[in-house]
Amino acid sequence: MKPLVRNATLSNYVELSQSLGIDPRNLMKRVGLDAAGLAVQDRWISGEAVIQLLELSAAASHREDFGLLLAERRRFSTLGPISLVLREEPDVRSAVELLVRHEHMYNEMLHSRLSEANGLATLKVNLELGEAMAARQATELAMGAFHQVLRTFLGARWQALSVCLTHSAPVDPATHRRIFGPVVEFDSEFNGVVFYGSDLNVPNPMSDPLLRTYARQFFDSIAVSRDTTLLDRVRDLIEVLLPTGRCSVEQVAGSLGVDRRTVHRHLAAAGETFSSVLNTTRARLAEQLVANPRRSLTEISDLLGFSAPSAFSRWFREQFGCSARDWRARRSGRRPDQRSGRPAPSPSPPATRATTRAADSSPPTRPCAPTSATSPTT
Repeated sequence: MKPLVRNATLSNYVELSQSLGIDPRNLMKRVGLDAAGLAVQDRWISGEAVIQLLELSAAASHREDFGLLLAERRRFSTLGPISLVLREEPDVRSAVELLVRHEHMYNEMLHSRLSEANGLATLKVNLELGEAMAARQATELAMGAFHQVLRTFLGARWQALSVCLTHSAPVDPATHRRIFGPVVEFDSEFNGVVFYGSDLNVPNPMSDPLLRTYARQFFDSIAVSRDTTLLDRVRDLIEVLLPTGRCSVEQVAGSLGVDRRTVHRHLAAAGETFSSVLNTTRARLAEQLVANPRRSLTEISDLLGFSAPSAFSRWFREQFGCSARDWRARRSGRRPDQRSGRPAPSPSPPATRATTRAADSSPPTRPCAPTSATSPTT
């Protein structure tokens, strides 16, 4: 399967793009990504799509340093849950080794290695793409991120002995020199950072020995759960693809680098179908979105991938036994007929026998209970 990366890889991408005068949403749409989804940093998306997006953005903005500029905007917390553990490691060596050993927790394309020889330490950074494709921007993003982590531990004035990049120098290397210093080297044999081995023994100034045990216990719990299955990946990709209106088993299979039969086979082994996972995911998202009064129902319909609000309305009633508007009103503790602040209508006149018979013959519907399960959980 093709590797995935966390949404946090594109942290501040929209802001950087807008500052350079390009339309980030249009570029993301071209590679099958959705800007709204970036708000959920721990969601996994296609690594290939991210690489293509960065190359398109560099070309559109006429900035060969786009990936490096994005790395400069990263924060330590961008690494996700593992950053909480890194902060409590006793020294730079243990922090870097932990980061390298568990890189799959934040980027499945990334394959880095730390080695020491003759008093020097070398942190090599590789991206395994699975196919030949331009990845200059993604490489510089990864290199900039690692360099930033080292400076977090060693201080803002710390300087590597050399920062090596396998690709050629840009027309204007000013950004590279500003971030990496005068030691940046292009057309090198590998991508990586070379520095004194003694730097690895520097104590971590952020570490609190009293918190280290708790941090490790927390990490052990999330490290085990990060062994994702294909079912987990399908759920994540469905969430990403729904707002684009292109959520299909073919699109999901393409993002995973397999064919649709492989997806169907794995889901069947887990007792699921693509339709059941899609419906369960939609129902879970619908509960979250409809509960938010700031979201219009038309907007929610789009975010859930429906072709029209009427299709969303029919689906919602089938799932929840009432309209989305009534569900929202009951969730907020109001009577459905008071959702607009209007007084409740006067009681209807007594029903005639004809209307009573018609009501008795109507098929029963499920109660409108916003907190009840909407479909079997997976």
